[in-house]
Amino acid sequence: MNIMKSFREILQSSRNVLILTGSGISAESGIPTFRGAGGFWRKYQAQSLATPEAFAANPSLVWEFYEYRRNVANEAKPNKAHEAIANFQNRALKEGKNVTIVTQNIDELHQRAGAKDVVELHGSLFKTRCTVCHEVAVNTNIPICPALKGKGSPDPNVMSSDIAKDDLPRCQKESCKGLLRPHIVWFGESLNEHILQQAYDAVETCDACLVIGTSSVVYPAAMFAPQVAERGVPVAEFNLETTPATRHFKYHFEGPCTITVVEALEP
Repeated sequence: MNIMKSFREILQSSRNVLILTGSGISAESGIPTFRGAGGFWRKYQAQSLATPEAFAANPSLVWEFYEYRRNVANEAKPNKAHEAIANFQNRALKEGKNVTIVTQNIDELHQRAGAKDVVELHGSLFKTRCTVCHEVAVNTNIPICPALKGKGSPDPNVMSSDIAKDDLPRCQKESCKGLLRPHIVWFGESLNEHILQQAYDAVETCDACLVIGTSSVVYPAAMFAPQVAERGVPVAEFNLETTPATRHFKYHFEGPCTITVVEALEP
């Protein structure tokens, strides 16, 4: 039997589908993965800026980095894989089924494609969190504040970043005005417990699972699909190559997500 046909038949009979996505799906929309050879911004390894320590040492530099990332995400458009996932979810809802999308991505391309109730494990580029009162707020302004206008160039010859802390994004509450930070789970930080519980609930209750564009090396998300597979639930991996988790899964579809995912989820 054709392998894709076999998986499509499983999806048709499933009532509770979990879709896990990583940076590979957004790479096809032109968003850098920041892992491997391309993971540099200016002279910095991008991951070295995504830490609480980097923000404490130089919030101006970190905000320039995230202004660049916000611009890239803002200019990117959902691709055919994002659209196929959103359309699949919306069709399933009309049929009384449930599709939970859990993403490691922070670009909101799933939502812009029309997906609903996306579980964002690592936060969003378009949300901020106050370092004083801890309020989380949506902010889609480009630039996020006047002082960051024209900033964030990835040019490695741009070395300094010396925006005054008072001119960086500030809390809008009159009683606070604290320094804002990106609402991102940085390296060394724990995932939000409520968000993590939503993901675990989906892992424990799904009867089919798709793993799309993730390297399966970032924990705890790397364990979600293997845990599903351990329950005997069919798991399909969609990626450009095999991953450390591939051996756990019943299905593996190699190639661009914009082709394989569309074929799996089209009506």
